[in-house]
Amino acid sequence: MTFAYTSPTPKLRVSVEDAVATIAIDNPAKRNAFDLEMWRSLPPIMTALEAAAEVRGIILRGAGDGAFASGADISEFETHRADAEGGRRYEAENEAAFWAVAHCAKPVIAMIRSFCLGGGFGLAVACDLRVVSDNAIFGIPAARLGVGYPPGAMRMITAAIGAPAAKDLFYTARRIGAAEAERLGVAQRLVPDEELEATTTALARDIAQNAPLTIQAAKAAIDAASGLAKPGRDPAALADLCFDSADAVEGRVAFLEKRPPVFIGR
Repeated sequence: MTFAYTSPTPKLRVSVEDAVATIAIDNPAKRNAFDLEMWRSLPPIMTALEAAAEVRGIILRGAGDGAFASGADISEFETHRADAEGGRRYEAENEAAFWAVAHCAKPVIAMIRSFCLGGGFGLAVACDLRVVSDNAIFGIPAARLGVGYPPGAMRMITAAIGAPAAKDLFYTARRIGAAEAERLGVAQRLVPDEELEATTTALARDIAQNAPLTIQAAKAAIDAASGLAKPGRDPAALADLCFDSADAVEGRVAFLEKRPPVFIGR
């Protein structure tokens, strides 16, 4: 099957290869900052990829060799966040995008190089795993801009790195390098920049070969344990689906026959 999808914006380009979808953030004039159109476009993209049987994993990355995402487009603050009402509306769009990534039933991997700041940091921690270049720079500059940060994204950051580290980054608004990001738990893989794409792609393809129902159940259970559960998604029911699936039979047979399993996701 061939996956055909037209993104709502050319600044978020979608492609699929070997069961792995890639969302390329493509706004180079702003170091891949997210404007309002991009925030609004991410949830329908995630919905489409979650529904696509051809897709078993998703990579979120900056296009080409550009930054992951340098945050929200500050040039829009005067028009969209000039007062409290506008700020709340904009924050709601932010949160919808973060939760669309975090609540996707399929695994999402962030491939991060260069800048990962502000809202970009929020998107990164909304992903399940992060593969990080040694040239990556992280930070949350909200306290230097005088803006609020979406509480949902705060929950994700706290779940990822713990409350004391989250307070450090928010209170100081300082930037950290890739090595400190790895120490804090932001990075699950830290690699030289020239190895970033190959490492991320290999990880995504390895995951895509595993049982999709098992991964879905595991994600739901881990998110529930972390306080990030999607309402209505029952980890116990998803685990039960695994035991009754054709994939569970395939896993047992493949093990006994000493061959790699071929999972179909049902």
